[in-house]
Amino acid sequence: MSLPSKVSVLKGSKEGVAVAATVPGRTSLKSNEVALRVTHSGVCGTDLHHIHDDMVLGHEGVGVVEAVGDAVTRFKAGDRVGFGYVKDGCGKCDHCLKHQYFYCKVAPVQYGATSHDQGSWSDFAVWTETALHKIPDNIPSGEAAPFLCAGLTVFTPMVKYGIKPGHRVGILGIGGLGHLAIQFARALGAHITVFSTSTSKKEEALKLGASDFWLSQDVKTKKPELKLDYLITTATRLPDWDVFMEQMEPFGQVILLGLTTEPLNLPYLPIMLKEISIHGALTSTPEEFDAMLEFASKHKIRPIIEEFPMTEEGAAAAIAKLNDGSIRYRGVLVS
Repeated sequence: MSLPSKVSVLKGSKEGVAVAATVPGRTSLKSNEVALRVTHSGVCGTDLHHIHDDMVLGHEGVGVVEAVGDAVTRFKAGDRVGFGYVKDGCGKCDHCLKHQYFYCKVAPVQYGATSHDQGSWSDFAVWTETALHKIPDNIPSGEAAPFLCAGLTVFTPMVKYGIKPGHRVGILGIGGLGHLAIQFARALGAHITVFSTSTSKKEEALKLGASDFWLSQDVKTKKPELKLDYLITTATRLPDWDVFMEQMEPFGQVILLGLTTEPLNLPYLPIMLKEISIHGALTSTPEEFDAMLEFASKHKIRPIIEEFPMTEEGAAAAIAKLNDGSIRYRGVLVS
């Protein structure tokens, strides 16, 4: 097939709005590259970090393969595939040899830092074979898109840090990350306690798989004995650590997911006395990426989404709902 000479995209702007534009297409594929027609894209809080930048937005892309390079073996025309935040690395440094491409020491390829003329708020993309992942047949493309960042973000550390059946897991927040974290933790067999600043999402949290629901402010006054093995923060607002450390079991683990620039001020003595571990969690290997999609497919885990057209107006509506916190729970742009 002939590749498009121009690609329609949505870019950030000085005004802080997504604007329609065209960027040059590709005339040919390298041997390890895949060309795909993008059909759906998630709208993530990370996209708002770049809304003022002159770059193509979006990093939760789903589309259909249209052409592959001569050396590509994993994909063929017609396959549904997705891509996320990290696209590639040099392939030779210590981290790349472990498939930890985000930490490539030579040439990391990742959203916001490189490839500013490509993103998922677009109608076409070309990426290397290692950047792409097959979408399971039973996951619709619109619902697949949020898995490519949000789903990956919550699932990988749950497995990496050992959540098993019977563990007591606390989840702070029921937003784009939190509503998926509840479902993944439930499928892993955990007993889940959800904490929120509002009761408006209580019934939904219980339907998604939570066993208990607490208002965050009530934990301090009512002092339950929740005996948490894990505490997962999915919101950008940090909790009262003194209060929540009281709810942790010895050798408990705290997993930080929500991105914030707020300093992490932790009470030293409770962490020492209970030997609590604190984990930052951000990236995944391609193998962990595929494992997440397979797990979501097997356990019928699905994001709750709102769809918008992949236009300036659609992007503006999705961004407005994301900014005011009314999105339930992930926005998806549809081309």
